[in-house]
Amino acid sequence: MYYRPENLLTLKHLLRTAERGGYAIGAFSPRYTPSIRAIFRAGQKLQSPLIVQIAQIELEWYNLTLREFAFDFWEQFDAERPAIPFGLHLDHTQDFDLIREAISYGFTSVMIDASPHSLLDNIAITQEVVDYAHARGVSVEAELGRIGAADASESESSSDEELFTDPEEAEVFVRETGVDALAVSVGTAHGVYTVRTPRIDLERLKVIRARTPVHLVLHGGSGTPADLIGQAIHLPGGGISKINIATDLELGLLRALGRQERMTNADAKALAAGKLEVGLAAVQAIAEDKIANFLGSHHRASDFIR
Repeated sequence: MYYRPENLLTLKHLLRTAERGGYAIGAFSPRYTPSIRAIFRAGQKLQSPLIVQIAQIELEWYNLTLREFAFDFWEQFDAERPAIPFGLHLDHTQDFDLIREAISYGFTSVMIDASPHSLLDNIAITQEVVDYAHARGVSVEAELGRIGAADASESESSSDEELFTDPEEAEVFVRETGVDALAVSVGTAHGVYTVRTPRIDLERLKVIRARTPVHLVLHGGSGTPADLIGQAIHLPGGGISKINIATDLELGLLRALGRQERMTNADAKALAAGKLEVGLAAVQAIAEDKIANFLGSHHRASDFIR
């Protein structure tokens, strides 16, 4: 069931090409597995490379197993047969067993998030994952600094920048771990912006870029203004090359369905076919908008032709 078609690429390959091309690749989290096909359709229509991902916490939120996600992913890939470069990524994970499982299901990259630990412990944990994943041809993303929640009331406090990624630590971390991509904390946040004002510390990004060649990742892409994203992507020497997008897709789906409350994955799969297609059309439209007006990755699939 799990195989590696020619257009399924590692995170390292995808981000290296995007960074050279001056755009970012969207890492779209469908959350509900039926939305995977809408993401594929958006990428195919706009001839854009993309990443489909799921995070450990999302598996819990939507009552979903990694095995079910992987099964549905490959089933929808077989149905849609997208002829675009894409990656399959396990996001924000603390569980090494889950990382091993993802790799066995054909994921081409994994994220180990040991950012709550000390720098030395983060390095040691990440090194172990890098050794395991690289031996199997899989890329690794890690996180340094803490990326908070957009609706946290304390997010504008004077201590906020204490959680940001330290450029000197980033240099040490990348050198010691050999990680392929680094999620940096520079002002964006996960979720919906209700309290926090979206911002990106571009000067911090410039210093991180100057100190390390690692591909940079921005979490909390939903709700961040396109002009800020554009500045972060087009930094001298290469800026952000992967941007995570999840909340906007889910909210668009729920709005189209006339719902406000989160569903389980089983609820989504049980929707009447006509109703589901209305929701998927909304997801596809949002993904297309992100690709064209946010990431700049439309018509860049041809960059990956060997």
